[in-house]
Amino acid sequence: MKKINMAEMFTDDEVISSAASVLRGGHYINGEENRTFEKEFAEFCETDYSVTVNSGTNALILALASLKVGPGDEVIMPSHTFIATANAAMFLGAKPVFAEINENNYTIDPESAASLVTENTKAVIPVHLYGHPCDMDRINKIAEENDLKVIEDSCQAHGAEYKGRRAGSLGDIGAFSFFPSKNMTVAGDGGALTTNSEEMYSYASAIRNQGRRPGEKYHHSYQGMNLRLSEVHAAIGRVQLKHLDDWNNRRRDNAGYYTDVLGDIDGIITPKEEKWAKAVYHQYVIRVDERDSLAEFLKERGISTGVHYPVPAHLQPFILEKYGKSEIGITKKVCDEILSIPVHPWLTGEEREYITDNITEYFRK
Repeated sequence: MKKINMAEMFTDDEVISSAASVLRGGHYINGEENRTFEKEFAEFCETDYSVTVNSGTNALILALASLKVGPGDEVIMPSHTFIATANAAMFLGAKPVFAEINENNYTIDPESAASLVTENTKAVIPVHLYGHPCDMDRINKIAEENDLKVIEDSCQAHGAEYKGRRAGSLGDIGAFSFFPSKNMTVAGDGGALTTNSEEMYSYASAIRNQGRRPGEKYHHSYQGMNLRLSEVHAAIGRVQLKHLDDWNNRRRDNAGYYTDVLGDIDGIITPKEEKWAKAVYHQYVIRVDERDSLAEFLKERGISTGVHYPVPAHLQPFILEKYGKSEIGITKKVCDEILSIPVHPWLTGEEREYITDNITEYFRK
């Protein structure tokens, strides 16, 4: 029986050689690989600066900290996101306030976000979920009118574009994850910030290194943390980054094929790409009423699927206990119907045809 995975990590001789070179060199943190990776990733994202860190979650925490978000502040975000978005705000003592999503592209609904602004609101986090960018003009207008900061949660959107501009360059600061399932990885946990602000860049660079500015060793200008990315992971990230545009194009090609084949089947809602967007399809997410039944049917035929995410953030037990229940109807409806199917760049034409043939068979039975 065929076995088709949801995600596969790229490894070749250059990836292995890059890691081995760091190990042989004996310089494992705060070295040339990180400095070069930061420059290359900033250039890729079309920003002036990038700061590498050791996870996407810590990228979000450091982004919020760089904008001085803290106790008593409120941060507006979608509930349909990985829990790290809410955790980052709560870790700093801020309150996550959950907005509704757009049913077509699953990203934050700007009107819903605008309705939630209070005198305590400090920032908004638009999440470019599944690799589809948010409507950033509308989000930035809300932020400007209310003196808010904008943190792009770009953890699933490496290379995605909004009106020709890259994710991570559209707000005050962007946060990325390099987890192994992402469009590019560092072969483990890792992440990065992007910004055009020299002040934010300098502050974030110090905070991730125990609050030390460049050249300081036992003098700490700020209260900081150890959020550094290892040189081994940075070296691997540099190799992966060289392939990212090609891999994203393959994901888009796979997504286009799925939409062409599955788009007219009764019972399936395929993802919509807005005319102003260039999505990079970290996930290809269909919606079906019989989600669990279809997933089991495909599993029996060797096709992996996923649900990203079955329980929205506002219904997570620890958030319900702390803040009570929010009424977000569209988000709950979407979370009950979504199913991710394999869209990674290494799918063969035969494999994606096998996937669509089996989905088609399920809806004809």
